[in-house]
Amino acid sequence: MILTGYKVLIFGGDNRHLEIARLLSERDATVVLAGYGNLRTPLPGTMFLETEAITQESFHALVLPAKGADDAGVVDALFDAQKLILDDALLKRLAVRIIFTGIAGTYLRALAERNGVRLIPLFDRDDVAILNAIPTVEGALALTIQHTDFTLHGAKTVVLGFGRVGMTLARTLHAIGSDVAVGARSPENLARATEMRLNPFHLADLKDRVREADLLYNTIPHPIVTAEVIARMKQTAFILDLASAPGGTEFRFAEKRGIKAILAPSLPGLVAPKTAGRIMADVIGQVLLDELPLENLS
Repeated sequence: MILTGYKVLIFGGDNRHLEIARLLSERDATVVLAGYGNLRTPLPGTMFLETEAITQESFHALVLPAKGADDAGVVDALFDAQKLILDDALLKRLAVRIIFTGIAGTYLRALAERNGVRLIPLFDRDDVAILNAIPTVEGALALTIQHTDFTLHGAKTVVLGFGRVGMTLARTLHAIGSDVAVGARSPENLARATEMRLNPFHLADLKDRVREADLLYNTIPHPIVTAEVIARMKQTAFILDLASAPGGTEFRFAEKRGIKAILAPSLPGLVAPKTAGRIMADVIGQVLLDELPLENLS
């Protein structure tokens, strides 16, 4: 994949975005980074830019952090002490065609719409989500081993949700010898769990399925592991919530009962930033080639 002629601004971000910058630059895109004032090691082939120095630039793509921008337009920047703000004035100066973000909140969606800019939330894409499930599951296993005193092999395990992360997690746990039960709602997911030789159950029966659980993994971003559920669990159980913050677990009650419960969203960026960055860089590059062919741009 060669990206000669494309100009990309990476605005804020973390270690994943350093990998995105490196890979896009290796593929001959012009890569500019803003919000990296504290980065001690320069990235070969890239340029650094202070936000205040942006006058009238033209970029094919703007790459934002995983969380995009908050309701005030503030953008996370791990490598800069200065507050980064993305607003209408800046977006107009950038003359950007596509904005890439992990997730898109109300502010960012409205900003893009007002300025006629295409917005692509990468984490909504199946290709990104499926590949991100790999480092998510590896991170989940590492956290489990770190916080428990028994083996995953032979452990009675409950996985809630059978989407992209839930399916990969259940399959991996089953492969290493866990006794895996999968909670889902749709008949299709329950059937798929049966086909994979797992133990499916409907989420309506959750309270009756957690009594003997050693491990409970939640991937559902809604209140599901309630106080009523936790009250029926063993005190020695371990709960790992992989859903987006604030998760789906009643952490206060888990702590009161003495059950260890951890919220661990965004594991790819924590445990495997290079892999997570490569996944996003591959998609960004392909989208640019497919949707903004240079021969069609004035």
